[in-house]
Amino acid sequence: MLQQFLRRVHFRDPTGEEVYFKENGEMSSVYHVKNQIFLSNGTNIEKHVAIIDLSAPEGKQLNIRQRLITWKYNTKEVPYSRCSKDCLSGYRRVLQRGKHTCCFDCVPCSEGEISNKIDKDSCQKCPDDQWPNEKKDKCVKKPTEFLSYDRDPVALVLCIISVTLSVITLVILVIFILYRDTPIVRANNRNLSFVLLVSIILSFLCVFLFLGRPVDITCMLRQTAFGVIFSVAVSSLLAKTIMVCIAFKATKPGSKWRKYIGVKIPNYVVFICSFIQVVICICWLSISPPYQEMNTHSYPGKIIIQCNEGSVVAFYAVLGYMGFLAAVSFVVAFLARKLPDSFNEAKFITFSMLIFCNVWISFIPAYMSVSGKNTAIVEIFAILASSFGILGCLFFPKCYIILLRPDMNSKKHLLRLEC
Repeated sequence: MLQQFLRRVHFRDPTGEEVYFKENGEMSSVYHVKNQIFLSNGTNIEKHVAIIDLSAPEGKQLNIRQRLITWKYNTKEVPYSRCSKDCLSGYRRVLQRGKHTCCFDCVPCSEGEISNKIDKDSCQKCPDDQWPNEKKDKCVKKPTEFLSYDRDPVALVLCIISVTLSVITLVILVIFILYRDTPIVRANNRNLSFVLLVSIILSFLCVFLFLGRPVDITCMLRQTAFGVIFSVAVSSLLAKTIMVCIAFKATKPGSKWRKYIGVKIPNYVVFICSFIQVVICICWLSISPPYQEMNTHSYPGKIIIQCNEGSVVAFYAVLGYMGFLAAVSFVVAFLARKLPDSFNEAKFITFSMLIFCNVWISFIPAYMSVSGKNTAIVEIFAILASSFGILGCLFFPKCYIILLRPDMNSKKHLLRLEC
């Protein structure tokens, strides 16, 4: 009965809007929102501040005139319903102890985390290959770091040094080839000198395997190549030292050592000593070869592209064997240093091996105390320093005699020194 009477209700209010009930008992679709303001003198004022029109298109059903609204304390600012303001992106909420849940502090996200929404209770960790931006509201790609030719002045300097020393060694090799029949070149097996000079050139050039962006193939070649090349160089020095001792013993009347003078023994020494290093490198590459590694943990905010040595035992086996050859060569050269000067290169070999051993003994703790591209820089420095030590101690004095003191480059002068 009541619904029948309500359906008949139909009139206009003071604003001119029609008021009636629909079939299901709903009122008309337009509502007026008023703002009541209570003044200190006890009076109140009503302001018409909004209209709700349910028949309007979605998104336009509510029309608020914000400038007409007056809040408590006669202010136009919207009152805040919490005792703490919203935490912006890049921050997280931390509740204040002993207070209501609406009271909290805004704490910046921890290192490696972001918050991309307002009022988040926790931050989100970025993937391993990404890092937060300055506002900590977005994860961005981490920059990569390696010994780059175009970004690192150190790489360019090392490149120039390597090329310069390679050219100097090549010039010395050409000088020795041109003066191969002179006594100073022939005195201690010129073929070994040629092999040694070529291996020094290759050792300088193998520096380029350590420069640029590492990939699997360069990671495998850089350690094995330098290990084999240095083994050839050090075994050549060992063969030279052995030949100094044999040559001295062969000068004595009726000596049985005369039959050992020739190219066979030095060739055997170089081949056998180098072959052992080749076998070690082949086993290394077969079992656990070096490979490219993306190091995302050593330095926050960047990716270190480096070479993982694979088998650490194999890496130090290569260094250990090279050190063993250097130690043997040093000991033999040191014991033979007082032999006659006409045959004797042992003094120069002793000095070169002393430099070589000192460089590589210092290399191991330095290599273990650095990471990233600094490991490559340390190893490059060790390669350049040890190679230059051999080159300077062994060949610079001979080049001085060949080019500037040709009067000393004679058999007569050598025999006079022997006497």
